[in-house]
Amino acid sequence: MPNKLTFAGHETFHCRPLWLHKAYHFIKEDGKFSDPMAVVKLGVGKNMVSSINYWMKVFGLMNEEGKPTELADYIFGANGVDQYLESDTTLWLLHYHLVSEGLASIYSMIYNEFRKQRIEFNKTQLMKFIETKCKGVGNNFNDNTVERDINVFIKNYVPPKKADKNIEELYSGLFIELGIVEKLQRIDDQEWFRIENKDRESIPAELILYVLLENSEKEKTINFDEIANGYNSPGSVFALDSKSLLDKIEYLCHKYKVTFSDNAGIKTLQLKSSLNKWNILEGCYEK
Repeated sequence: MPNKLTFAGHETFHCRPLWLHKAYHFIKEDGKFSDPMAVVKLGVGKNMVSSINYWMKVFGLMNEEGKPTELADYIFGANGVDQYLESDTTLWLLHYHLVSEGLASIYSMIYNEFRKQRIEFNKTQLMKFIETKCKGVGNNFNDNTVERDINVFIKNYVPPKKADKNIEELYSGLFIELGIVEKLQRIDDQEWFRIENKDRESIPAELILYVLLENSEKEKTINFDEIANGYNSPGSVFALDSKSLLDKIEYLCHKYKVTFSDNAGIKTLQLKSSLNKWNILEGCYEK
């Protein structure tokens, strides 16, 4: 886990689906979020411009120079695989990068650590966990700032009450359709949520291999426990159970140059250096 934890920057706005496509073309044409004309070109208010800038960074879609990354070109470029985010595969891909980039600390903490302690939780429990983590690494903790981060996290993944919002707002959270965060019944006036390991059919096996290649260096042998429970691993980030992971690995062994072995109960996956993560990912969209 990174020693430096970062919070805020989103201006209390969760990420809207069309923002990323619009922002990609804005910076591709050398647009600057600091330019006063950005509000006109992006068609949003000043605070939303700052929020869009933030989301482009934390998703790993824009580098420090304000230019599109390879990931951004892959998704939104002229030959992009999913320019309008119509595929669940792309949403899972963005979810992975949001967690693994570590620039918005709450996402990394929730999927890599917190949910392994509590499958079901409320905002108060999550707040206390983050406070403890901040103290542990000597990071400043501001409860109002963290509370806003928690609220934005929930808006990204969980639809609001139908009675409270209009139709457009109901489904504006980028990751609502993934269903990775479940909203439970209220208990003692507290909202409760659940993130449990399960089979997630909308995650293609190729995306698992992409993540493993992202986290490995050239040819490497990876222990299955690391695949299932390691930091930024497929099992951790996607909340996958062991059986579904094994099923997806079995598919990968049939189609790609990976070898899976089980010696005396120790399961390992061998990755070949010839595998290219972008070529592998292409297999998700060919289907």
